Amino acid sequence: MKEGWRWYGSFDRISLPEIAQSGATDIVSSLHEIPYGEVWPRDVVAKMRATIEAEGFNWPIVESLPIHEQIKRGEGDLGQFFENYRQSMANLAAEGVKVICYNFMPLLDWTRTDLTAPVARGGSCLRFDAGKMAALEIYMLKRPGAEDDYGPEALEAARIWFDGSSEADRDLLMQSVMAGLPGAYDRYDIEGLRKGLELYEDIDKDALRANYKRFLDEVIPAAEELGISLAVHPDDPPRDILGLPRIVSTGDDIAWVLGAHESRNNGLTLCSGSLGANPANDIPAIAERFADKIHFAHLRNVRKFPDGSFEEAAHLEGDTDMAKLVAVLLTEEQRRKDEGRDDCDIVLRPDHGHELLSDADRKTHPGYPMIGRLRGLAELRGVIAGIKHERQN
Repeated sequence: MKEGWRWYGSFDRISLPEIAQSGATDIVSSLHEIPYGEVWPRDVVAKMRATIEAEGFNWPIVESLPIHEQIKRGEGDLGQFFENYRQSMANLAAEGVKVICYNFMPLLDWTRTDLTAPVARGGSCLRFDAGKMAALEIYMLKRPGAEDDYGPEALEAARIWFDGSSEADRDLLMQSVMAGLPGAYDRYDIEGLRKGLELYEDIDKDALRANYKRFLDEVIPAAEELGISLAVHPDDPPRDILGLPRIVSTGDDIAWVLGAHESRNNGLTLCSGSLGANPANDIPAIAERFADKIHFAHLRNVRKFPDGSFEEAAHLEGDTDMAKLVAVLLTEEQRRKDEGRDDCDIVLRPDHGHELLSDADRKTHPGYPMIGRLRGLAELRGVIAGIKHERQN
């Protein structure tokens, strides 16, 4: 497996020379400065590639090439948006990019309520607190029907938190929920979020799926011609939130996506953390089921709680058997090598990480500290080496 590292380009407080010391060989990055729906010019893509390669890295994967919200809503004349997406794909392929990681989550990206939740022996982690999310939906956003989406424990926690919260607490909660939009230009306040949700009022799961299939039908043929693969990232969290449907949350959802347009170029970013937040998901089993279509792997772990909350665990802790999952990926790599495929090496990256030691002073993108990810990568590297050694003896 090839070791990757997510880098936010000029927005990142961690430099490429620092990342080089991690031992990772591949950079996973994006052009976050370009608004959603616009073409990524080839000269800008080439400049990014040259910057990355000048420090001795490869740039095989873009994370992500965002999809405009109008495409997700199926709203208006979408021809230009699709053409822009295809042109961006062509410009990326011309500069050597092989995989585009993307998601089809409506309005928001990954969602957390706490960005610095304390970890038992020191440091902090990302956390999704069901009670706080319920408080935002019920008491701050006042979304009709929100009470029906939470269990009694979360509803009681929401009431207690809201009654004891200050205006600053509520502002911080809103900022945390918005933090998963690193490349977006929209950051919503409560009124802005209400207006954004209104645009999705008539879009249920079936409608969102129809819009998603249209997107795949528009772009996958171009991907095949260009020799580039699309790899959908699962929903995070893997459940409906804010009344918005989420349609890439389970193994059956993934089966629908990959079957909506049959092609090797229509694939999956296996994110063990996103899928792992759903108690019904067996992550190694999902990896084995869709192994042939895994183009990229985000490896992290989560710890789940009965009320629907979850938090980021250390990479080898939490609820997912990481060694078992890595073994599935290594088996798939060997199968591809035996077939003589040119995509046999799966790029992994240590996804998220605890803020440890001096990480808190760096103020990096939430979930993307230096030391915490170094720990995660070292642990994953050890698991891979151990499994390979066992198989060779």
